[in-house]
Amino acid sequence: MSTIKVNSIKNTSTDDGGIAIDNSGHVQVDGVQLPTAGPLSHRNLVVNGAMMVAQRGTSSTSSGYQTVDRFKNDAGGVSVTQSQQVLSSGNPYDEGFRYFLRLANTSTSTSNSSAAEIQYRVEAQDLAQSGWNYKSTSSYITFSFWVRSSLAGTYYVTYRARDASTLQYIKSFTLTANTWTKVTHTIPGGSNVVFNNDNGEGLRIMIVPHYGTTFTGSGAQLDAWHNRAGDDYFPDYAQSWSNTASATFDVTGVQLEVGEKATPFEHRSYGDELARCQRYYYECTSSTSNKNMNQQGVLLAASATAYEYMPIPPVPMRAAPSCTLTDDVAVMRLDGGTGLIEANLNGTDLLALPNGNGFSGHIFGSRKSGTGFSIGNAGRLCTGSTAGKLAFSAEL
Repeated sequence: MSTIKVNSIKNTSTDDGGIAIDNSGHVQVDGVQLPTAGPLSHRNLVVNGAMMVAQRGTSSTSSGYQTVDRFKNDAGGVSVTQSQQVLSSGNPYDEGFRYFLRLANTSTSTSNSSAAEIQYRVEAQDLAQSGWNYKSTSSYITFSFWVRSSLAGTYYVTYRARDASTLQYIKSFTLTANTWTKVTHTIPGGSNVVFNNDNGEGLRIMIVPHYGTTFTGSGAQLDAWHNRAGDDYFPDYAQSWSNTASATFDVTGVQLEVGEKATPFEHRSYGDELARCQRYYYECTSSTSNKNMNQQGVLLAASATAYEYMPIPPVPMRAAPSCTLTDDVAVMRLDGGTGLIEANLNGTDLLALPNGNGFSGHIFGSRKSGTGFSIGNAGRLCTGSTAGKLAFSAEL
C-alpha cells in the first residue's frame, strides 16, 4: 500500500481557508489550530482564565487571593494594587474577553529583594489525570495567555513542579510597552517530573513583572527542567518594573492544555466558572435591602442559649475549608410570639470534617440577646451591615 503525504489542502477561493497540515502532522482548519493531544473539550486546566469571577472584590492593596478568583498576587518590597479591570477594546477583546487582572505599582523601590508576581496553582490530580505523559520529553503541555505591560522588556514565567521539591522550568517573553501580546509556552515532560494523584498543589505557575537580584541569578536555567539553585528563581531582570512609578501589568485569557500547540481559548459561561471557583472559595454575603445572608446550610437551636449552623457548600470543596467572619455577623430566628432572637457569631469554632461532599462543618455560637431558643428552632443568618459575610476557603 502506498502513502500519499501532503502538507496542506487549500481552499483556493480564500486566502486562509482549507486544511493545513505541518511536517509534524498537526492540523489547522481555516486557520484554527486543532488539539495535538488530549481531549477535544474541557481542555483548559485553568479555572477563571478569562478573569470573570471576583467573589472577594475588584480591588485590593493586599497580597494573596484578594480579587480575581484562583489567581494569587504577591508583592514584597514594593506597594502593589491588584484589581479586576473591564476590557473594552484590543486583540483580547476581539477574542471574547471582557475582563483582565491588573497589577499596578503604587510606589517605587530599588530594593534587591523587591518582587511582584501573579500565581496560579494547579491541583496535582488534574495534571496526573490530564493525559499529559509528563515523564516523557516528547510529550507536552502548553500554557498561553494575553499580557500587557506599561514597561517594555523581557519577562519570565516559571513552572514549578511542587511534588518534585525544587524542580522548575523557566520560559521568557518580550513585551512592547502598552501593547497586548499573546504568549505561548510549550513545556516538555521530564524523567524527574512528579505529580501526585491528590488534591494538593501540583504545579505553580508564576507570571512575574519583576524579581530583585536577591531572587535571581545564573543558576536559573531557561528552557530546561532543573532544580532551583538557592534563591535563583529567575535570570536577572534587565528592566525594573518595581522602580517605575505607576507601572502596570495586565493578564487575561490564561489557558493550560495538553499538547504542543495552543488551541483557541475555551470560553466557559460565568455560571460554570463560578461553580469551579467555589470548589476553592465561596461566601455567604448579605442583601443590600434587609441584610439577610444568601446562606447555604441549616441553622438549628442546640439549646436555650446556643445554636448550631451546618454549612452546605454550593459545590464539593477541594478540602476542609477555613472559615472567616467579616463585620457584624449574627443569627436571627423568627418566633411568632416573641419576635427575633439575636445570637453572636464572633469567636465561633468551625469543626470541618472532610467527606464526599467536600466537608461537614458545624459553627457554634451563643445567644446574644432575646428570650431564649427552643431546641430544634430553625433560624437564618443576618448581618449588622451590608458588608457582613461568612467566607469559606479551601485554596491551594
